[in-house]
Amino acid sequence: MMQKLLQKKLKLNYSKDVFDIVQFGSSIIEGRAPNDLDIAVIFYKIPLKDQLNQAQKIKKQIQENVDISVHVNSFDLYSLFDKSNFAKESVLFGKSLISGNYFSERFGFNPRVQIAYSLKSFEKKDKVRFNYMLNGKGGAYGLLRKYNGVLLNPGLIEILPDYEEIFVKSIKKITSDFKSKKIFLLK
Repeated sequence: MMQKLLQKKLKLNYSKDVFDIVQFGSSIIEGRAPNDLDIAVIFYKIPLKDQLNQAQKIKKQIQENVDISVHVNSFDLYSLFDKSNFAKESVLFGKSLISGNYFSERFGFNPRVQIAYSLKSFEKKDKVRFNYMLNGKGGAYGLLRKYNGVLLNPGLIEILPDYEEIFVKSIKKITSDFKSKKIFLLK
């Protein structure tokens, strides 16, 4: 879904009060079929009434370009980072519809997902199968190369958040002994 919106190169009309427009949630994750499109419009400090009016205008523009319903949340920079805002992590892992980059990059952070796994109880054939899944076989690309993942050390891989679902589904086919966590790296 994210790629389709970026490929359309939306020419959104918005005021100078807008800090960024961020697509977040399941619609930016490869391998998912979202029911809706979550958008956060982040404003500089302006009155709430103006935020809501401008956010609705942006919503209408986006809705014209997609076939699923669009949900828009508006925040100023202060309310986005408030400890009571449960959406802040999802928004920080979201992608800007203005720049096409991860929103958190505006603050000097690169979002990543680390997946830790254990192959200790595996038989040799299952370890080989897991290795082929990650690294490929016979000239075919494995998940790491195909999706720009990195093997940090045996038992720990790091990927872009967009591809978490693809990795998790593939790993689950072989083992349930893994954990994933979202992190931010300093640029």
